[in-house]
Amino acid sequence: MASVVSKPSRAAWGWFRQFADRSVARLRRSRPRPRSRPYRRSAGLVAVTLLGAWLGLLVVGNVRTPVGPVDTTMTLRPSLTGGTKINVSPLGALELHSHTAPLRLDVDVDQLDQERATALVDHPERIEGLEGEISDDVRSGALDLGLRSAVAVLTGSCALALAVYRRPRQALAAGGLSLSLLVACGVTAAATWNPKSVLEPKFSGLLASAPSVVGNARSIATEFDVYQKELARLVTNVTKLYDAASTLPAYQPDPSTTRVLHVSDIHLNPAAWHIIRSLVEQYKIDVIIDTGDTMDHGTAPENGFLEPIPDLGAPYAWVRGNHDSATTQKAMRKLADKHDSKVHVLDKGVPVNVAGLRISGWGDPQFTPDRSVVPEGDPAERAEGRQLAGTLRAQRAAGTPVDIAVGHNPVLVKQTDGLVPLALAGHTHNRSTQVLPHDTRLMIEGSTGGSGLRAVEGETPDKVQASVLYLDRDNKRLQAWDEVNLGGLGLSKAEVSRHLPKEIEPGSSPSPSPSPSSPPITSPATGR
Repeated sequence: MASVVSKPSRAAWGWFRQFADRSVARLRRSRPRPRSRPYRRSAGLVAVTLLGAWLGLLVVGNVRTPVGPVDTTMTLRPSLTGGTKINVSPLGALELHSHTAPLRLDVDVDQLDQERATALVDHPERIEGLEGEISDDVRSGALDLGLRSAVAVLTGSCALALAVYRRPRQALAAGGLSLSLLVACGVTAAATWNPKSVLEPKFSGLLASAPSVVGNARSIATEFDVYQKELARLVTNVTKLYDAASTLPAYQPDPSTTRVLHVSDIHLNPAAWHIIRSLVEQYKIDVIIDTGDTMDHGTAPENGFLEPIPDLGAPYAWVRGNHDSATTQKAMRKLADKHDSKVHVLDKGVPVNVAGLRISGWGDPQFTPDRSVVPEGDPAERAEGRQLAGTLRAQRAAGTPVDIAVGHNPVLVKQTDGLVPLALAGHTHNRSTQVLPHDTRLMIEGSTGGSGLRAVEGETPDKVQASVLYLDRDNKRLQAWDEVNLGGLGLSKAEVSRHLPKEIEPGSSPSPSPSPSSPPITSPATGR
């Protein structure tokens, strides 16, 4: 009896299990499949589009075109900052902040047409007609590059999207997106186009050729027809460099410009003397101004380091820094007594006349390497700065105004605001420039000695920095300046960048003198 009952039970149980399995299968088939989120698909398409566009530009996005007497290759490259980079092999490169967009224009100077170059150098009068020729060449090359880049971007993005998605629809979407992005980049570049960027190039490469490529400050400060003239001048100078081959052309200084070399914080680096001597020779420097910290500890044995100064090729005006002791200053005065026209010590506001400039300075009141002396901080600097301001005010009242105020610590020379057009300082090992509230321009130099032995303390050596200042010989106003950067210990990279005062536009008249109505700076004698 039990066996009879068990057979139907086992059959029923088997049927139930089959029914349950079929039901679960139906539920699984009827359940909707999860779909990928739309933003993920969009992000993927954008990534594929950008990668394809970049690959397209990399492969075929360049054109070869002549620009005046040189043959060039123009290329568009993705970039976060935009701009234009002109590679002048083997001399180096020129960087221009011509526009702000996600695309950078690279121009490689491939070779020089010897016949055209020789004709240009031998007949300088042809340079006038070169302006229009170069503009036409650049315009034609840019148009050709734009069309080729559009084809490269479209082809690259479509091909990659088709390979990834295997759907023509996605490939067309990628192509349309890439063209839209290229048009947006072009509109942004056009909206931010800065033709004056040719006036302020950044040169990297052979330091000796930098003055010849950048040109003299006078022409840059007065020629307002910017793009055509300056671009033609740039191509002409590069042509001369190529044509000269092993002998670089000499820099021809403008006779109406006084050239000042600003150095600071040498910190016992003997390489600084070689660099300064080279800059003096290449830029035809009229006077060197050193804003202090020539030494590290200010000890007597260090004084021998000063011996090369009279032979640097230009008068040397020096002010004491916080690493230069009274012993250091005595050694400098001995050099000044022995070479009275070559070395000048600036202190206590006593002005000196050098290269047609009237310069006044005040030694740093603090000598921090000596641990027996407690640093007094900024209050001491401000107090000495007010005394310097008092001497400047007296000089102006006597009808002999000072052109440049010099101090080591920027806190000190800031007290001269409104009394001189230009103030120079160092101390921070970081180059900067600013216009103070009463129109005095304060220029702080980096370390011309690359911070000395301190250069090896960080992960990378500090740069060796100096600046060439161009002043009008008649009114003593700053026209332009070149910032010179050299790689620190063990490095050989060199950069020179041209800058113009923002308050002085090309073609405008010189900026006015600091206003005599500026609020007076109180002397410590008043007790304030």
